[in-house]
Amino acid sequence: MLPEDALNRITERLAYLEAAMADASGDVAALGREYAEVKPVADQVTEWRRLRGEVAEAEGMLDDPEMRALAEEELPRLRARLPEVEGALRVALLPKDAADARPAMVEIRPGTGGEEAALFARDLLRMYQRHAESKGWGAELVSLAETELGGVKEAVLHVAGEGVFARLKFESGVHRVQRVPETESGGRIHTSAATVAVLPEAEEVDVDIPAQDVRVDTMRASGAGGQHVNTTDSAVRITHLPTGIVVTSSEKSQHRNREIAMGVLRSRLFDLQRQEADAERAAARKGQVGSGDRSERIRTYNFPQGRVTDHRIGLTLHRLPQVLAGDLDEIADALIAADQAERLAAEGL
Repeated sequence: MLPEDALNRITERLAYLEAAMADASGDVAALGREYAEVKPVADQVTEWRRLRGEVAEAEGMLDDPEMRALAEEELPRLRARLPEVEGALRVALLPKDAADARPAMVEIRPGTGGEEAALFARDLLRMYQRHAESKGWGAELVSLAETELGGVKEAVLHVAGEGVFARLKFESGVHRVQRVPETESGGRIHTSAATVAVLPEAEEVDVDIPAQDVRVDTMRASGAGGQHVNTTDSAVRITHLPTGIVVTSSEKSQHRNREIAMGVLRSRLFDLQRQEADAERAAARKGQVGSGDRSERIRTYNFPQGRVTDHRIGLTLHRLPQVLAGDLDEIADALIAADQAERLAAEGL
């Protein structure tokens, strides 16, 4: 059974928030944010209780000869809906990841496989760009370093929209490709990999970066394909001295480069804080869907067989071209459902 005391606290909290907002007492903005979080859960509680009431009422009508036929007609429909509504309520009761609604920084780097790995990293970048476009999200290429053949040495993509981090966070990890490389003349299938890190975008209030903790170097941007070749020292490299994290940006404006690099650095530090805070949970759930272990092989893209396999949940789709074209919804939905099931079990809901 669902915990009635917890359900009562939710509805009571909603009533308090509505009264406080009507009186304009306290921090109205903070009240509004909490209200937006509590209201959908309270609505699920109300719907579940309403449906249970209708089931009980219909069951009571079975003893009334005049109402029995109507009750027998209504009860199957009501009882069929009850598990669906109850399941939705259980999911709504799960603790929320405060970062789920945030924009995300998607960082892509080649792993093992040399130039073929860099070309695969390029394919992943395009996949996420197309996925963002299909969802109506904004996707800005923050940083891009390319190889001579057009592969990606490193790419950072900023994705903004509704629920972006919630949908993309399970993409973190090692992505493996099996195919005949463009650079292979003998037709042999090679296996190579690229790593993806999806970080929630951090705000200034999330991470304090003292000026003495960073070293900012300016340099002349240069490099193959896609790198701006400037006549002024506009590129910026920021080193976070306590952690050794290095971030670069090579747009045309030095001011913009500093802003971009600080944004990426802030997100990486915020991600470190989140990982440290979640260390016990991550250790307990090692290897599960939501572990976020970026050294873990999470997915294989097999070109000869035209399939994509997500190893965390055993999902195989024979739709490789569509997936690489940005159609990630089926995979994302399955990963989210699996994560919810694991957290429901852990919470005892």
